[in-house]
Amino acid sequence: MHLPKTFRQISVRRMRQLTEQEIRAAFVNCTKGAAKRLNIPHDLDERPWADLDYFGWRDPQAPDRAYLVTGPDDGPARAVALRCPSPTSWQTRRSMCSICLTTHTGGVSLMVAAKAGKAGQQGNSVGAYLCADLACSLYVRGKRDAGAGGRMPESLTLEEKIRRTVTNLAAFLDKVTA
Repeated sequence: MHLPKTFRQISVRRMRQLTEQEIRAAFVNCTKGAAKRLNIPHDLDERPWADLDYFGWRDPQAPDRAYLVTGPDDGPARAVALRCPSPTSWQTRRSMCSICLTTHTGGVSLMVAAKAGKAGQQGNSVGAYLCADLACSLYVRGKRDAGAGGRMPESLTLEEKIRRTVTNLAAFLDKVTA
């Protein structure tokens, strides 16, 4: 498989452990007041940071809200607030995550982020289909099972799959901040 030059040039960067303050300061598409009020998990020390390309979570007090934050070793953290439908048990159609390319039955949600800056204030948004549990990194690495048919057989190495995931995530974040 021939990979685009930009894809091959992206280095695999591991997520560094972030503090609550770093996460709150990283939001690009909500006000500082909104970032201060959002619910950040209290178990940050227990997260598998070395296996993450981004840290994502759904708000247990507001199931229609989710958050995603990147924190590569070589750059500043970027975070986005997302809106998503509440998880439902009636979804039986198989869908694919646009970030990690894992397929799930009912485990993929359309997540929408307000654009950063003036565009977001005018109501513009960007959406992507993402793993509903925001565990793309763990699915790619085989640390979480998506069930039968969840990961399609590929000839890519693990590093190439991680690069693809990071590339897809960066493209989504670039759309949010454009």
